[in-house]
Amino acid sequence: MLDLPGSTVFNRRIPKQKFYENLSVTAELKRVFVEQINAIYWRNKIAPSTVNIAAGETVAEIEVIEIRLNQPGLDKRVLQLIDREIPYHILFLLVYEEQMQAWIGYKEQSQGGTAAFKPGTYYNTEWQPVNEISLRIDGLSTDAVYEGFIRQIAGERLEDKTGGGLKDAVARDERRQKLQKEIAVLENKVRREKQFNIQVALNGELKRLRKELEGLK
Repeated sequence: MLDLPGSTVFNRRIPKQKFYENLSVTAELKRVFVEQINAIYWRNKIAPSTVNIAAGETVAEIEVIEIRLNQPGLDKRVLQLIDREIPYHILFLLVYEEQMQAWIGYKEQSQGGTAAFKPGTYYNTEWQPVNEISLRIDGLSTDAVYEGFIRQIAGERLEDKTGGGLKDAVARDERRQKLQKEIAVLENKVRREKQFNIQVALNGELKRLRKELEGLK
């Protein structure tokens, strides 16, 4: 279960219209809100005012948002929209029937000196029974707790043997995901290609990409 102190409990329902009534939201995304989401709840607020941790340099507080679904899955654009609309870091809990997934996006501060944050790569757990999912507050500041949530949810994807920080681990993971997609595309091209000289060139590029990918493991 989520090991969050009772002092962090907020339990306020957020009308989903608050998000899709925004004029910049497309008709398609509005339809996603209506069809895929049953209800949205602001479950917890993790901050120095609600739990015994220090204020972070980047993360002011972490909101725990529960999204109850009408189906076992959610368009990721919904999470991106909510992340843009709420100026804090968010731990999402997706619930369908008696199953739960935890999702969290790595948010970086936008350039230009504004206080806004730009959602980037998202990480998620597998579907698990609601009473079996396990996340804990791990750290002495909001920055550390946020990083702890990301690492707990991402698991092996953010294991970094170089000993770098979270930003470096995320960058390595993003590059690894991109390389895997490029390699899959090239492998398909090689299988379809009939001309030997082009096959040789493609295989050379494949070898280079695989070597780079191996270096990121």
